[in-house]
Amino acid sequence: MDADVERQIIFISALGNNTLEVVNIKEGKLIQSIKGLNEPQGVGFIPQTNEMLVANGGNGECNFYSGSSFEFKESIDLVSDADDVRYDSVERKIYVGYGEGGIAIIDAVKHQKIADIKLPAHPEGFQLDKDLAKLYVNVPDANQIDVIDLNSQKVTEKWKTEYSANFPMAIDRKDHVIFIGYRHPAKLAAIDAKSGKTISIIDLIEDADDLYFDGQSGKIYASGGSGAINIYQFVKSGIKQIASIGTRNGARTSLLVPGLHKFILAERASEGHSAGIQVYNTKE
Repeated sequence: MDADVERQIIFISALGNNTLEVVNIKEGKLIQSIKGLNEPQGVGFIPQTNEMLVANGGNGECNFYSGSSFEFKESIDLVSDADDVRYDSVERKIYVGYGEGGIAIIDAVKHQKIADIKLPAHPEGFQLDKDLAKLYVNVPDANQIDVIDLNSQKVTEKWKTEYSANFPMAIDRKDHVIFIGYRHPAKLAAIDAKSGKTISIIDLIEDADDLYFDGQSGKIYASGGSGAINIYQFVKSGIKQIASIGTRNGARTSLLVPGLHKFILAERASEGHSAGIQVYNTKE
């Protein structure tokens, strides 16, 4: 998911429907369903051009759409399994994980792929630290975290993970700490982004899929398919769990929108329940 904060609109990749769902959370209604996608995975909203980029896992295409009319604009072919998306609003670059091991860098204005960084296996969650000029990438099939130098656009370090299935990642850019969500076993780890050393480890919701750090409150939010949102407080001494909120089983995709003080959880359709979203207020 991603958000247009100004208009309070959420964009949801509905993989099972092959659609992008556009929801106005202020009014609580669906305003558009973009059809004809191919296993949509990542989505990124580009406020400067008022466009969305949708990464399709089925065919590797990255499609641009208008943020107003929702019309198709252009497509970039990444061959296969286009997945997670991150947008750098300063340099107007889009980073997309894809295929059997790669990060594509796309010019958000010109709609052109401008660089390609090779990895040993398919990337999952990744985060940018602009101050350090680093990109941190979870590569679970290689049991490691790859550190990419943004200036040379090359992998400069490979950190072996303590556990396996490292999928979601969040980042504290101020103190340069990355947070890794493991599935086997279910653990949350805080890692020094400069040295690669583990700072703290704590139990995590099983089947974790999304992980967020709120720089204003120091809180970490994690959503998992086994039926809960875990909330933690991060301080210099480590991570402390402060809450666990029960959710529908299988609801693991989420989005933290700090500017709106909202946490959005997507609930997929299940027996007796239709698909939908839950909106939580994070402001104390």
